[in-house]
Order: sequence, then C-alpha cells, then structure tokens
Amino acid sequence: MPEITAVLVKELREKTGAGMMDCKKALDQNNCDIEASVDWLRTKGLAAAAKKAGRVAAEGLVGLAVEGNTGAIVEINAETDFVARNEAFQNFVKVVSALALKSDGNIDKLKNMKYHDEQGRTVDEELTHMISTIGENIQLRRISTIKSETKTISSYIHNSQGDGIGKIAVLVALRCDENSKQIQDFGKQLAMHIAAAKPKAVSRDDLDPDLLSRERKILVEQAKDSGKPDAIIEKMVDGRIRKFYEEACLLEQTFVMDEDSKIADVIEQKAKDLSLKLSISGFSYFVLGEGIEKREEDFATEVAAAGR
Repeated sequence: MPEITAVLVKELREKTGAGMMDCKKALDQNNCDIEASVDWLRTKGLAAAAKKAGRVAAEGLVGLAVEGNTGAIVEINAETDFVARNEAFQNFVKVVSALALKSDGNIDKLKNMKYHDEQGRTVDEELTHMISTIGENIQLRRISTIKSETKTISSYIHNSQGDGIGKIAVLVALRCDENSKQIQDFGKQLAMHIAAAKPKAVSRDDLDPDLLSRERKILVEQAKDSGKPDAIIEKMVDGRIRKFYEEACLLEQTFVMDEDSKIADVIEQKAKDLSLKLSISGFSYFVLGEGIEKREEDFATEVAAAGR
C-alpha cells in the first residue's frame, strides 16, 4: 500500500474540509486514492463541512473558564440559535473554554490542542466533526485570556445557557490582598456592570491611542460644521473628549448598580469598608456575534428557500 504522506493528507483536507484523523482513515481505507477518499468521506458525511464554511455564523455561545490566576473566554458561532441549545454543542463550548486557559490567548495554539486523547482529534478536527454531525457552519471565532497577580478573577455570564456559557461573558481581574466571598461578589458586580456598560479600557492610560485619535478627528469635523471660531471649536472638542472618556473608561463610568457613583469611587469605598488594597488590573468580555454582519431575510424568502 502507498505511504500516507502529509502532502496527501493536506490535499484531502483542502478538498473536503474534513479533520486530519478522518482524512488519514479515508486514505488508509482507499489505498491513498484521493478521489476515492473524497467519495468515502462524502459517504460518511465528513466532507460536508467545507460546503458549509461560507455560510454566515452569527449565533452560538460564548463560554468562560477560570482556574487559579487565569481566566479564558471563547466565542464559538453557529448559524442558528437552535444549535446553541444543542447539548453536544454546549459541551464543546465548555471543553474548549477550559482548554483555552492554557492557550496563552493564541487561537491557533488552541485549535491544535488535543480535544479527545482517546480519539486523537485536535480541537480543530473536533470542530469539523461537529459541523458534519450538526449540519451547520460552526466557527471558533476568537479567544481571550486574562491573568490576576493575586488569583482574584471574577466572572459573569449574561443570558446563561448553562454553567459558564451564554450570550455575554465577562472576566474581571482584581489586585487585592485577599480573595474572600465579599471580594468575589464585588468582582461579579463589576463584571455585571461591564456587561451592561461595555467599557473599552480600564483608564485613560489604557485606551488605544488610535481609537482616541479617530474619535478626536470625528469630533473636530463635527465641531467645524458649527461654523464657530477655532478657539470655540477647540473647547467644544475638549468637552466632548471628556464625555468620551466617561463612556469609554471603566473607572470613569457611572456604576449601573446605583446610577450615581463613579466606578473609581465605588472601588475606593469598598477598599475602605474592607480595610484592604483593591484595584482593577484588567477585564475582558465577549458579546456573541458582535461585529458580524447578519444576513436579513424575510419569512417568505426563508420558506421559499426551504422548499427548493
């Protein structure tokens, strides 16, 4: 029998979108004949994944996991919300979230991690298998990891679909002298605030300079349309930039729990109440489908398409 080479496996994967182990098995079963292997994979339903890859996947779930001083969030998309209620899909999101803790935030590293040692599949290969089994385009879209110097990481899932999975996932890393239940509860309140207010950075110093530059440029152009003198325009822009900071910087946002206090003041007061040092070192959050352009179709179009 001819040797199953990496080149053959790669060629078969490119033709079918099937996982590496499935391609190896197909080549083994078909004497390394590529076309016969393609037909074998199609018969097994494993070549369907490639055809589904171009379809819009904006539904699905975000998942999170926390272990020690590390937290991880993943977003895994599917085409319909129905799949988000599928037990196998939910379990996949939970397993991948836990594996992401050791990914260093690198999505390629995560995709190449072992998903099932007993089956020999990687995360990427298990994803392909899920596509073939469920029948929808499924994508591991993005991951994020966060660390806390003091092992104090709090989390929150909005629109929960189960333990650690939902529509919005938030992680907050705190610098703190202790990791008591009071601190964890406070951290969860901050995470809930972040889910609602969606800050872009902890403080002004943490803001992306390019983001600030773009915002200022837009505000300058808007102010010029007023026809006012340059000196007035500069003051107008400065005032609007202050407003931008209040909306974009977590510490300057108004706490959603009381709609009165700034987050910086809330943290300071909590530190005084508990007689300890307390600050936020970072946060991360994913909103399901954020930034994905969804295709809009009316009901009649969907029915007509289903009947073809």
